[in-house]
Amino acid sequence: MKCSEMRLKTLRDTSKATESINADLLIRAGYIDQVMAGVYTYLPLGLRVIKNIESIIRKEMDAIGGQEILMPALQPAENWKLTGRWESLDDLFRFTSYYTKNDYTLGPTHEEIVVPLMKKSINSYKDLPIYTYQIQDKFRDEKRAKAGLLRGREFLMKDLYSFHTDQADLDEYYEKVKAAYGNIFRIAGIGDKTYYTFASGGSFAKYSHEFQTESVSGEDTIFLCEKCRVAINKEIIEDQDKCPECGSMDLKTIKSIEVGNIFKLGTKYSAPFELNYVDEKDVSKPVIMGCYGIGLGRLMGTVVEVSHDEKGIIWPASIAPYQVVLVSLGDETVIKQAEKVYKDLLAHGVEVLWDDRDETAGAKFADADLVGIPLRVVVSKKSLDNDSIELKLRNNDKAEQVRLDEYNAKIAERLTSVK
Repeated sequence: MKCSEMRLKTLRDTSKATESINADLLIRAGYIDQVMAGVYTYLPLGLRVIKNIESIIRKEMDAIGGQEILMPALQPAENWKLTGRWESLDDLFRFTSYYTKNDYTLGPTHEEIVVPLMKKSINSYKDLPIYTYQIQDKFRDEKRAKAGLLRGREFLMKDLYSFHTDQADLDEYYEKVKAAYGNIFRIAGIGDKTYYTFASGGSFAKYSHEFQTESVSGEDTIFLCEKCRVAINKEIIEDQDKCPECGSMDLKTIKSIEVGNIFKLGTKYSAPFELNYVDEKDVSKPVIMGCYGIGLGRLMGTVVEVSHDEKGIIWPASIAPYQVVLVSLGDETVIKQAEKVYKDLLAHGVEVLWDDRDETAGAKFADADLVGIPLRVVVSKKSLDNDSIELKLRNNDKAEQVRLDEYNAKIAERLTSVK
């Protein structure tokens, strides 16, 4: 893609409307546009990042047997009244149809839809287990939407639901999801800063579990066991003042951002809908459930919060919108050579954003740093005079000159080093 065709527009100054690093950088770099508090449009660059995150998540969910569906965002009030959450949830968007006079909500979650859906296909123990997931917009009437993509009123979420005959089967699958989540955060570039965290189970179980990423700008506080690398959320520290894994009381207090959560729901939602199965002895029993969530925009915002410098974003190669930003500086000879590099890289399967705009070298370099693509390739009169082009990794200040007959191999090598 050429910047001139994308109409990429970046902003030099920090936005006064933002109060978080991720919102400021993503808006200034042209990834998102704020429509109102807690609601954003994903621009071409931002959508590419989201699609990359989506691909990582989908691959891991499929690997543990997840079957993808897509449920509606618009949900009937009667389902929510049946579970008792129509009145109890304070962040539920509620409204009445002008024509039918029926009450509806825009779904903040999908237990009230997925359970009656499964009721149509689960009858016998032979029908279980089932694992189904979706990637869908969610809506929550946050009292104060803030922190950019970390807390919104409309956001994209992956929610996985599992259905089991008994607790042992749920426990076994829970561990598979835990491992899959670890893979997702590692591939997305934040695995070394993300910790499996014990949290309140609410009405579901003794504990739920979160995945918390260390960040000085995080809203949460966790207590990390540096011995086994699991953590405890502040909300339960009075009840659990030592590591639940190894028993150590040597806990480090850190700020963090929740990037995922997993719950053992038991029969919390299957019971109201009478989601039952018949076992081997022809006895009817309630289906046992688990649910597992990851916010895609929240994950994107978290990566920006923990991977940036004073110049801009530093994307991991796995979710970056492009692998290479190609900068051409000079006359027609330079542009001709840049076009050759551009076509060569595309032919080798490299995703390239070519900054072919009529801008100064300083402006192009500043934008390349702000946008944060992993590898910058510069074609200029100076480099061509030496039969070379310049390569520079975004996470490294050192630039290197590479001969024209070597750049394909060298670029492939550099990209491998940042994956």
